[in-house]
Amino acid sequence: MITGSGHVLILGGTTEARKLAQTLAPRPGLRVTTSLAGRVSQPRMPEGEVRTGGFGGAEAMAAWMRTHGVTAVVDATHPFAAVISANAAEAAAASGTPLIALRRPGWEPGPGDRWHMADDLADAATRLPALGRRVFLTTGRLGLAAFAALDELHFLVRSVEPPEPPLPRNCDILLDRGPYTLDGETDLLRTHAVDVLVTKDSGGPATAAKLTAARDLDLPVVVVRRPPPPPGVHGVPDVAGALAELAGLGCLSRGAADTCP
Repeated sequence: MITGSGHVLILGGTTEARKLAQTLAPRPGLRVTTSLAGRVSQPRMPEGEVRTGGFGGAEAMAAWMRTHGVTAVVDATHPFAAVISANAAEAAAASGTPLIALRRPGWEPGPGDRWHMADDLADAATRLPALGRRVFLTTGRLGLAAFAALDELHFLVRSVEPPEPPLPRNCDILLDRGPYTLDGETDLLRTHAVDVLVTKDSGGPATAAKLTAARDLDLPVVVVRRPPPPPGVHGVPDVAGALAELAGLGCLSRGAADTCP
C-alpha cells in the first residue's frame, strides 16, 4: 500500500486540484486539506478535508500553515487567481513551507484560428467594436464592468454563478458549467448569431471546445493573457508532476508519482 506523511494543503477549485486530492486523500499517514475560496455556492467537492473561505491575506495564511502543521502547499487555483497565488507564495516563504504551483498549460492557436491577444479585460473590451457586434463573453462572472460601456454591442454572458454588476446594457445571461462539447458550442454560437468570442487563456480541455467551434465558424477570438506567476515559484503542468514533487519532498512513498489516474 502506498502511504504518505505530513499535511498537504491544496489551494483548489480546479479539476486538477480535485484529481490531486482524490489521489492523495486515501493514503494512510497523509493529511490532505483542500482550501476553496467560497465564491461558488455549490462547488464540486474534493476528497479529504475541506476548508472554505479566504485566509485573510498572506500573513494569516502563513499562521494557518504553522498552526495546522502543513508540510507542503500545492497552489492548484485557477490560472487567473493572481491574488491567492501571490499570497500563497508569500505565506509559504514566511512559514518555510515548500510550494508547488500546479498550472495546466495554456491554449495555443492552430491553423485557421483568428486570435487577438489582450493583456486584460479592459484591453479585450477596446478590441471588440472592430471585430463584431454579437459577443460571446466567457471570462467568468467577475470583471464584467470592463464591458459595461459598450452599449452598441450585444453580449451573451456565460458563467457558473450570476455575474456581478455593472453589466453591459444589452446582454443575456447563460448559467452553465463545463465541460462542453464541440456540437453544443457550435450550436450555441449559431443559435445566438455570435460573431466574436472573448475568453481567458484558462487552458485545459473542459472549455476548449468553444475555440474549435469558433475556428470552424471562422469567428475571431479575443484571448486574455494569463497574469504572470509569482517570481521564484516552482511550477508543474499536471497532477503527475505535482505527485512527483511531493514524493521528492518526502510526503509520499517511492512510486507514488506513478499512481496518478
